[in-house]
Amino acid sequence: MEALVTGAAGFVGHHLVAALYRHGDNVRALALPTEDTSQLEQRAAVYRGDVRQPETLIEPMRGVDTVFHLAAIHGLWRPRQDYYAVNVAGTENVCRAALAAGVRRFIYVSSWTVYGMGLGQPVSESLPLRPIPDLYTETKAEADRLVRRYIDREHLPGVVVRPGTMFGPGDWVNFGRMARRLQTGKAMIIGSGRNALPFVYVTNVVEGMLLAAEQERAVGQVYNLADDQPLTQEQFWRALAHGLGARPPRLHLPYHALYALAFIAERAVKLDDPRHQPLLTRLGVQLFGADNRHAIAKARHELGYAPRVSVSEGVLLTARWYTQQQTGFAAAEKTAPQVTLG
Repeated sequence: MEALVTGAAGFVGHHLVAALYRHGDNVRALALPTEDTSQLEQRAAVYRGDVRQPETLIEPMRGVDTVFHLAAIHGLWRPRQDYYAVNVAGTENVCRAALAAGVRRFIYVSSWTVYGMGLGQPVSESLPLRPIPDLYTETKAEADRLVRRYIDREHLPGVVVRPGTMFGPGDWVNFGRMARRLQTGKAMIIGSGRNALPFVYVTNVVEGMLLAAEQERAVGQVYNLADDQPLTQEQFWRALAHGLGARPPRLHLPYHALYALAFIAERAVKLDDPRHQPLLTRLGVQLFGADNRHAIAKARHELGYAPRVSVSEGVLLTARWYTQQQTGFAAAEKTAPQVTLG
C-alpha cells in the first residue's frame, strides 16, 4: 500500500503512521510547515502542506492508492470560519485531490459526536446526524455529509469511519487533562457517575481504519469504530486513579447546573481571541456527564473489527506512558542548567 495520512503529526496520526509502517506499507505524511515531524520522519516521507491550500495536495497525492484523511481542528476556541476552512472546505479539497489522483480507497475519519450526545441508546450508523451546537461537532457532521455526497455523486471510493473518543499514549488532550486533574485533586464526577463514557483505545480504531482500507465491501459504507463494553464515568476515574496511584474523585456536581455554567463560560470568552479558552464547555460536560454508547455490530460483521484492548486495559497502558513522561520531565528539570537573575 502507498498511503497518505493527512493530519499525520497529531496524536492519532502518529499511531496510524506507526501501524502502516509496521505493516510494511510505504507511508507519506502530510504536515503543516510549522509542525514537528522528527518522529514521523523515521517512518514516513513527510510532505509539507495544508488542506486549506489545494495546490499543496497535488505532489503528496501523486501515485498514492490509499488516503487516510485525519486532518481537523478541535478543542480550540476559534471562529466558525477557521473550523469550516479546515474541517469542511479542507475535506472537500482532499476529496477532489484524491479523485484527481485516482486513489483506490479514501478513508474519512469522522466522529461519534456527529450523532449528538446522550441519546439514551447504543447509537448505530443508521441514525441521522444531529450534532449539538458546537463548532467542532457541527463542522465534522457537515464534512461527513460532504464525503458521502462525493461517494454517491462523484464515485469517490470512500469509507466513513466514526470513532469514539480516542485515548492512548501521546494523548495530552483528553487523557492528559484528566490525569492532571486527578493528581491535583481537581477531578470531579458529573452527575451520578453511572453514565457510559464513549472512550476507545486508539490502536483499536487504527486497526479498524486499516480493515476499512483493505475490505472491498467497505466502499461506500459508514462504520462506528468504538468500544461496546464501555466503562462508566465513575469506573473510568477509578481505573485512572489506580493506574496513577492517586485517589479517585469523590465530589459529585449536578449535570444540569454544570451545563448551564458551561453555557455562561462560553459566552464570556470571545471567539476571535484563541489565547483565551472557556474554563468549561457544553461539549465537555456532555462528553463526560451524558450517557454515550455506540453499537459496533456492523463493523464487527463486515470488517472483522474487534476492540482488542479493553478500555480498562487501555487506561493502565496510557497511565504507564503518562507516568514515564512525568518522570522524564522531572529528570530533565534536575539536570537543566540553573539561571540566577540578580
